[in-house]
Parts: sequence; C-alpha cells; structure tokens
Amino acid sequence: MVHVPLLLQLVNTCAAGLLLLSFAMLSQRRVVTLVYLLATQGALLCLATLLLAWRTHQHHLYISAALTLGLKVMFLPWLLHRLIRRLDVYWDTEPLLNTSVTMLLGLVIVVFAFGLAQPIAALSSTAARSTIGIAIAVILLAFMMMITRRKAMSQVIGFLSMENGLFFGAMSATYGMPMVVELGVALDVLVAMLVLGVFFFQIREQFDSLDLHHLESLKEKP
Repeated sequence: MVHVPLLLQLVNTCAAGLLLLSFAMLSQRRVVTLVYLLATQGALLCLATLLLAWRTHQHHLYISAALTLGLKVMFLPWLLHRLIRRLDVYWDTEPLLNTSVTMLLGLVIVVFAFGLAQPIAALSSTAARSTIGIAIAVILLAFMMMITRRKAMSQVIGFLSMENGLFFGAMSATYGMPMVVELGVALDVLVAMLVLGVFFFQIREQFDSLDLHHLESLKEKP
C-alpha cells in the first residue's frame, strides 16, 4: 500500500471538491447560487495552491494563491453579484437539456477525462499529477455548462469555471505557469469580465432579456 503524505491527501480532497462543485453548477438553475459555487471553487483552488506551495517550496505558488484569492474569491463574485442585481437576472430557465440527462453526460465526461489524463500524468513528475484527470474533467464540465445554458450570465460563470480548471491543470502538471503568464491571464480574465458586463447591458437594452437565443434573430441587412 502506497503511503500518501497528508498534504497531498488534502490536495486530492480539494480536487475532489472542485469536481463536486462542477456537478453542483451543472444542476443549479439559480444564478446567485452559481456565483457562490464559483467563489467556493476559487477558495478550494486557492487552498490547493497554498498546500502545493508548502509541499514543494515553489514560492511563486504563494503569489498565485494570493491572485486567486483576490480575483476569483473576492472581486469577480462581487462584480457578478452587482451585475445580477443591476440586470435583475436570478434564474436560468429553459436549459437545453434536463438535469438528469445533464448529470449522466457529466459522468461520461468524467470517465473520458480520466482516460485522457492517463498519458499526461505518466509524463508528469509533479506531486499532484494524480489530480490531472480531475482538472480535465472540471474543464470539460464547465464547457458543457456553457453550451447547455441559454442565459449569458450562466455562460460567463461557466467560462470562469473553465479557467479555474485550466489553472488547476497547469498547477497539477507543472506546478503552475510562469508568473508573467499567470499575471497576463489574470488581467485578461479581468478585462473580459468588464467587457462582458458592458455586453450584458447592451443585450438587455436591446432585447429586454439576457437569453442569447434572441441574437439568432439578428440578420445582416442587404
């Protein structure tokens, strides 16, 4: 029986929590609850980063954890809550798939993700390589959430969850990206959220709804 150090067990527990939160987001229709789940996902990601930083003595991971705490746990959820109140969007109704079918597809995606991660984990030498499959599963589940929701707000939350999965995957496979890249990604996410906020208000002003199927009615005039 292989002995797993306590810190790595805690990292694996955080990874399992990220996966469970992804399933919770798939089944949730209340947008405010989705924001809380996203913030909790960010908190687990921050904790996993701190544990790996302590375990591996990779000092740049402490900076990554601080960025995650400030951006994904505090600022972005606060910004999303403000947008929800301003736009009065609290529920995502009429999903493309019902909850039962969505969860079954989610299970299939998880099995596929673990199969896909096996050769990647075999090439990795990091302590957290066993969680690469979970990282890929989180990414694919977030992508599934984006394509099965109609409301723009829910799709943006899915995009942010996908970014969490990408960050966790990079940390699991290589102990994180170079700091310049991480700062650039954080800035890109922040700018994207500000631009999407303006985009939301434009959709709401034009269609009096954030349902993206209204955009299909736009046709180029001859």
